[in-house]
Amino acid sequence: MKNNKYQVIYQKLVSKIERHEYVAGEKLPSEHELLELFDTSRETVRKALNQLAQNGYIQKIRGKGSVVLHRDKFDFPISGLISFKELAEKMGSPWETIVHELDSVIGTADLQQKLGESDLWKVVRSRKVDGESIILDKDYFIKSQVPILDHSICSNSIYDFLEKDLSLQIAFADKEVTVEEATDEDRAYLDLNGLSHVVVVKSIVHLDDASPFQYTESRHRLDKFRFVDFARRMKI
Repeated sequence: MKNNKYQVIYQKLVSKIERHEYVAGEKLPSEHELLELFDTSRETVRKALNQLAQNGYIQKIRGKGSVVLHRDKFDFPISGLISFKELAEKMGSPWETIVHELDSVIGTADLQQKLGESDLWKVVRSRKVDGESIILDKDYFIKSQVPILDHSICSNSIYDFLEKDLSLQIAFADKEVTVEEATDEDRAYLDLNGLSHVVVVKSIVHLDDASPFQYTESRHRLDKFRFVDFARRMKI
């Protein structure tokens, strides 16, 4: 139980921060106050605070304590594979997917080079969080791997359908991240609020046998996402 106590403390502090009981710019109680509050050791409190810092909830400042950070951006894991539905549910925000296009298409030469096949599904969807359209997803799926798609599947979670109904094992993705000038399509489908550029994540997604099955271009509003990763220094 002792090993899990810091997780309990972490979750309780996260809950208080997300309910704005501790607001951005405010200091958390001191380590001494927290160890008395939770009747635990200083080591356990420090583990909980370190996890809060690692996940972007606080900044630990020497001599000042732990200061609550602004959390108005979504943490988008660059090296992970997470669906929009999973991301939105993790953040606990009201969300909606709007399907603008679902068509059977013949892929361009570039798409055929990326995916190895030409008979594709094209899906264009915008993603709303808290009533604002902040992501535009343009996806292409190989029809031999994904024989069925409809508006209901696309408006809920395609990955949920692929993994649970089609039993596909989604394994990894090659990703490229750029900042690009917003297009007419971005301006039509996203609430850009005057922003002139978007963050674009282009991915070729592979199954567990290493075969590609999806190419996606995910276009994000600049001010709503923080793209995060974990890096470890390696000795050469």
